[in-house]
Amino acid sequence: MVQTERQKGYTVRLLEPADNAAVAAVIRKVSEEYGLTADKGYSVADPTLDSLSECYKANNAAYWVIEKDGKILGGGGIAPLAGEDGVCELQKMYFRPELRGKGFARRLAATAMKFAREQGYTGCYLETTACLKEAIALYESIGFKHLDAPLGNTGHGDCEVAMLKTL
Repeated sequence: MVQTERQKGYTVRLLEPADNAAVAAVIRKVSEEYGLTADKGYSVADPTLDSLSECYKANNAAYWVIEKDGKILGGGGIAPLAGEDGVCELQKMYFRPELRGKGFARRLAATAMKFAREQGYTGCYLETTACLKEAIALYESIGFKHLDAPLGNTGHGDCEVAMLKTL
């Protein structure tokens, strides 16, 4: 994917084990900003949050981070959707405020969709919450459609917005 002028100086790369703490910190900080508390069914409550590199080491999964000057500012990933053959899930797309508005969410989503198609997935699912209006608008703009009911077994019961994109 081509880097825009607003993206100069930033690096998009695959998650490494040494990034685990920084990615978890981004997810916790952004979740706090939007009131997505750990006592509810959001990503911030995932028991694997501090060891994400383990979750994405399979060949059919990947997580990308965005960094500048050695500091992780955001990321997002793809992994199989538990309970749904041939469907992956776009997961844990979180961006610090200084990263927003630079086109990285769209770029990372495109990277993730390309990866998903290469892995043979036929659909990409996601769950989010209504307060993340900018994220929902992005997902709609790249072809995700709203579903009436959630798919698979994500463990994120408080995410009331379920969407699917045919790949």
